[in-house]
Amino acid sequence: MSARVRAQGLTGAEVAERTARGEVNDVPPRNSRSAADIVRANVFTRFNAIIGVLFLIILAVGPIQDSLFGFVIIANTGIGIVQELRAKRTLESLAVLGETRPRVRRDGRSTEVPTERIVLGDLVELRTGDKCVVDGELAEADGLEVDESLLTGEADPVLKHPGDPVMSGSFVVAGSGAFTATRVGGAAYAARLAEEASRFTLVRSELRGGISTLLKYITWMMVPAAIGLILSQLVVEHSDPAEAVRRMVAGIVPMVPEGLVLLTSVAFAIGVVRLGRKHCLVQELPAIEGLARVSVVCLDKTGTLTEGGMDVADVRPLDGTDPARIAQVLRALGGAEPHPNASLRAIVEAYPPPPEGAGSWRTTATLPFSSARKYSGAAFAEPGGEHSTWLLGAPDVLLADGDGALAEAARLDREGLRVLLLARAADQPDGLYGPDGPAPPNGSEGPEGAERRNGPRAPGGLEAADGGPPEARPAALVVLEQRLRPDATETLGYFAQQHVATKVISGDNAVSVGAVAAKLGLPGAELPLDARALPADRPERARQVADGTVFGRVSPQQKQEMVGDLQAAGHTVAMTGDGVNDVLALKDADIGVCMGSGSEATKAVAQIVLLDDSFATLPSVVAEGRRVIGNIERVATLFLTKTVYSVLLALLVVSWQVPYPFLPRHLTLLSSLTIGIPAFFLALAPNRERARPHFVRRVLHYALPSGLIASAATFGTYLLARHHYSGPGSLTAETSAATLTLFLVAMWVLAIVARPWTWWRVALVLTMGAAFLTVLAAPPLQHFFALNLVGAAVPWTAVAVAGVAGLLLEVAWRRVAAALPG
Repeated sequence: MSARVRAQGLTGAEVAERTARGEVNDVPPRNSRSAADIVRANVFTRFNAIIGVLFLIILAVGPIQDSLFGFVIIANTGIGIVQELRAKRTLESLAVLGETRPRVRRDGRSTEVPTERIVLGDLVELRTGDKCVVDGELAEADGLEVDESLLTGEADPVLKHPGDPVMSGSFVVAGSGAFTATRVGGAAYAARLAEEASRFTLVRSELRGGISTLLKYITWMMVPAAIGLILSQLVVEHSDPAEAVRRMVAGIVPMVPEGLVLLTSVAFAIGVVRLGRKHCLVQELPAIEGLARVSVVCLDKTGTLTEGGMDVADVRPLDGTDPARIAQVLRALGGAEPHPNASLRAIVEAYPPPPEGAGSWRTTATLPFSSARKYSGAAFAEPGGEHSTWLLGAPDVLLADGDGALAEAARLDREGLRVLLLARAADQPDGLYGPDGPAPPNGSEGPEGAERRNGPRAPGGLEAADGGPPEARPAALVVLEQRLRPDATETLGYFAQQHVATKVISGDNAVSVGAVAAKLGLPGAELPLDARALPADRPERARQVADGTVFGRVSPQQKQEMVGDLQAAGHTVAMTGDGVNDVLALKDADIGVCMGSGSEATKAVAQIVLLDDSFATLPSVVAEGRRVIGNIERVATLFLTKTVYSVLLALLVVSWQVPYPFLPRHLTLLSSLTIGIPAFFLALAPNRERARPHFVRRVLHYALPSGLIASAATFGTYLLARHHYSGPGSLTAETSAATLTLFLVAMWVLAIVARPWTWWRVALVLTMGAAFLTVLAAPPLQHFFALNLVGAAVPWTAVAVAGVAGLLLEVAWRRVAAALPG
């Protein structure tokens, strides 16, 4: 490509031509499945296949009321599809609000375009915080430093020069530039990595993993029980094959937890829609569950506890520096940086740069701000012919220990103010970069990092020979006032009430961060720790991280290490942030939360994006997660109890060689009133209980004794009824007595699961009971469901057996609750 095209970018005609050839960045979205995928996932399941075959068999054998279970499955599948499509639309509409829109240069003009409309050969512009969305070759660079750690694992930023390759998935930590797209779509580096599931991993869902495990156990139980039931019913009902088929189907259908997966998907989908109304974009569905399990929340101060903007509160001259000259320098520094960070933007607002022209300061070299350096700078040719180099950054980084200005800066820090030092660098001919390129302060990057940098040092005296800050003469303290989020105190209080530890880890001065946290009422904020003093020994560092609450001067790599230390101690860690210095920690945290105004890089790795920048939305996300986890545990207990008693009833029928006690219509009625309808309401109800671990173990501990008691009580009533009744119609009377016992025991399980009782839960249980009584009392419904309670002795015996079973359920559940942790 010619130099002219590289400077001007593609023309409109070239873009259209390449789009027509398919040379576009058509990577599928991260957070959405296609409508066809949703339909397939809901329709073509193992259990739908089983139920579908049994449904067709009953349609062939009749009557129609024994095939009701098939219509229920069709309705359930339809509900699941509709809710997931609704969630998909919500996600996609929110994703448009929060999507990355890179800047490309076309026809010489810079314009924002959707990521998927970048074409091969586009000139893509970069600035601090931007994520590289395609692969390319660098065309322009102005102090451009790129972090490739998400791709290569190498922690040190890489200084880039024109001609260097740029990989998608990396992000800019300092400087600006532009690159020509050489690989787009699935051919780009990050897209290939994601396809190979190499570096980018989804949030682990204990809930979904647990349900998969339960379904595996259920399949193992179903197969032998179903085979035995089929053979036994064909032998027992040899004179009436159609009746044998009906009772065989009745035994197999309730073994299938048909609504469990559906309600789990619906609960997640409705959670997405609810959070979407609060402008919260969930980029990975299990993140809703993950945040509910979090035990430690790590917060970056800027943009999380404080709002993104700042105000210049004061400028305090040092060593007799002329205030007018300070104002000139601040104006010049603001004009030297095309993409200022939040601190410099506040200075630009207070000291607008002068218009270019005669009498203005001419910038000869710049050093962009980075979180590793903690300062920026520029070299100028002043109107009078003098050359000067000025630095702006953290006082404790730019000044030597014991400097008098540090005491004043520390006093201001204790008031929760952000303090920057304006200093003039001592004249140094070497300039912008060290002999091996820029390095963290004090030359701490080591030889391996230095070897990766290959640029000559530009003039300006902005870095010392070791890559650290040059010797500087303090000129002024620039005092910035940070705007506290009005909702931060309430949100921190919520986490404290929920026994979730909160830690503030910031790149700012530790004393200043502690003062801000103290204003918000965070316990432990009065003892802030400077992360530069943390020991290199990991066990001792982990201990200090666990004990501390507020940490300042934390480098991006240290944030990542601190998250790892907390995870190693057994914590589930959430990290919130909005800047490029948070990216590594966000990626490694169990749940990454980013503000909507955050950099493109942070939004790319976060699982949850708060589009309206409201820190107060986090409790809503936690509440949704707890609702999903707690309610699905309740629902799973109901469904698994049904599976257990169905399998045990089948085994008892096989052992006693008697007809199966139910027809499909009976169990459709029981399942609907004691599980299906109540489970739908319970799954979507508010639930503030803390998320507890070991989902599978908890569900099995409750469901196994419940299913055992229900099957024993039901089969006992059935045998008593067989002993009591004889003659024509006896099987219907026996079935009715067994149905009554099973309904009452299943209702007792429902009443236990619905605790703690509220008015609507009591009303729900009573409504289900009234519906069953209506079936027993109305002759047309009696006939439809083939239920007929004959006499008084057996029905009252069925009630008494159910009462004894209920007492046993209470004892069993209390023992299980005492034995399980939490």
